[in-house]
Amino acid sequence: MKGILKKALSYYVPLIDRWLDRFLPCEDEPPEVIHRAMRYSVFSGGKRLRPIMVIEAFKWAGGKGRSIYPIACAIELIHAYSLIHDDLPAMDDDDFRRGKPSCHRAFGEAIAILAGDALHALAFELLARAKDNRLVSEVARAIGTGGLVGGQVVDIELEGRDVSEEDVRFIHERKTAALFVASVRCGAITAGASPSEIASLTKYARKFGLAFQITDDILNITGSRTKLGKSIGSDEEHGKATYPRAVGLKKAKSEARKLIEEAKKSLLKGHKNDFFCAVADFVLERDH
Repeated sequence: MKGILKKALSYYVPLIDRWLDRFLPCEDEPPEVIHRAMRYSVFSGGKRLRPIMVIEAFKWAGGKGRSIYPIACAIELIHAYSLIHDDLPAMDDDDFRRGKPSCHRAFGEAIAILAGDALHALAFELLARAKDNRLVSEVARAIGTGGLVGGQVVDIELEGRDVSEEDVRFIHERKTAALFVASVRCGAITAGASPSEIASLTKYARKFGLAFQITDDILNITGSRTKLGKSIGSDEEHGKATYPRAVGLKKAKSEARKLIEEAKKSLLKGHKNDFFCAVADFVLERDH
């Protein structure tokens, strides 16, 4: 399974980066500073899991052709925007992202906020070009108050307070899992998937996304700053609502394993599930 994921990453990451480079404004296009900040954040590294999942869901459901790439790039731009805003002093106050200074540390808070806004706008421009309003609705729901924004609000509200497993699940399902769900649904919808196929991928991505964030919580305690590219122990320092804080490290690891197994079982038989199983297994093994 490791070989499957490694092969997918080596193929897709440079390909997606070329498409992103095509859509992002050039650094020397006025106003230059905002375009430098946008590119700085988008091309700061990362595995491009979300856009790859868009493409793989598209192929899984029988889609063919290159029409999926702008949609996949839109999802990655949304993810990049969310990380810029998440790192701001008013949010998680992180000075580093993927081993580099966060956007607000490199360009200042005002430009960082505007860079996130600009990536958000460009993402919806790309989605609109697909001329399928279902895609716009999927992503809008995933990042609105019922998704990413809502999860971030509750994350802020619960800082420094006692939290339950239900509290943390509420945050993680919205702040992290919702965009993974939108990723596979957008890919499947574009391919003309059946309702049962869409339901299968939705269930998979919801459980995958929750497990992904639980392991992120765990790595913030047990990981290496060098490998993660950001501060270790920042969740505890800021009193963040995390799975280890709510249920303990041992149970958090057990819950992540359970969710990954459930995610893999959600996939319909008769489809090429190798990639989705491989990326699910990676979540439990990752160290960054």
